[in-house]
Amino acid sequence: MILTFFDQFSSPYLLGIPLILLSMLLPTLLLPTPKNRWITNRLSTLQLWLISTVTKQLMTPLNKPGHKWALILTSLMMLLLLVNLLGLLPYTFTPTTQLSMNMALALPLWLATLLTGLRNQPTTSLGHLLPEGTPTPLIPALIMIETISLFIRPLALGVRLTANLTAGHLLIQLISTATITLLPIMPTVSLLTATILLLLTILEVAVAMIQAYVFVLLLSLYLQENI
Repeated sequence: MILTFFDQFSSPYLLGIPLILLSMLLPTLLLPTPKNRWITNRLSTLQLWLISTVTKQLMTPLNKPGHKWALILTSLMMLLLLVNLLGLLPYTFTPTTQLSMNMALALPLWLATLLTGLRNQPTTSLGHLLPEGTPTPLIPALIMIETISLFIRPLALGVRLTANLTAGHLLIQLISTATITLLPIMPTVSLLTATILLLLTILEVAVAMIQAYVFVLLLSLYLQENI
């Protein structure tokens, strides 16, 4: 069987059952579970500090009604962060490289922010489609452009996350393949590519964390426009 570079992005199967659901449930096992004591060990303290910091950063720009979304946005942030980081381990599968999954996360949450604005403040939400002081002849064109940009937001959320993680995984596989291939032929060049591979892996860890934060941050900004 001939494998290609893109086979790593196909969902693995066991007895005909897709394992993507299992890979999505695994990160939840790494989150701290409620105990009788608030602080149990250093790991749980670090996790709680991280969750508290992320929640504070996301909720600061929002007003009081927006704080109801704290649990949803923080949970989504931790889920994406753990899934992205676990996908960098060898012989693992990254669900967030699937556009279908990212769109399944982005579309309902974006639609929820939009419907929240249309329900609570319809005039202000619709007012975003037409900037103040627009010349009369440009009004139809601007309304069409703003409407298209509004409906393209969930697609941009899903494609951004998918493209960044897919590109990083492909680069890691290409450079690691080159390192192994060049090792018996040119050991010096192979050592250089191995160094580049190490630096790229560190970069991908940063990208995995940043993309999870950007995904949730943009959702919070969309929410800020509608509350």
